[in-house]
Amino acid sequence: MGSKLYCGNLAYDTSSSDLERLFGEFGEVRQAEVIVDRDTGRSKGFGFVEMNSDSDAQAAITGLNDSVQNGRPLMVNEAKPRENRSGGRSYGGGRERRY
Repeated sequence: MGSKLYCGNLAYDTSSSDLERLFGEFGEVRQAEVIVDRDTGRSKGFGFVEMNSDSDAQAAITGLNDSVQNGRPLMVNEAKPRENRSGGRSYGGGRERRY
């Protein structure tokens, strides 16, 4: 079993391969992805990394959280499941569009 980690406060020029190399120092990385704005293609300054094992993930959290990369202190912790948005508004999907 592996662990998915959140990595925040990334420099905006950080690529997914940069993230993979950085976390690879702490163990095997299954997947690394910097999240980008779908309209502009620019980084949103955070990403997710899936490590091969829980011990590798814990080593990455210990080694990288609050470490300075490209002049920015990283925030690294266990990723939390995405919560459903509520509030009465729908922001896409669910209804068929008619043109």
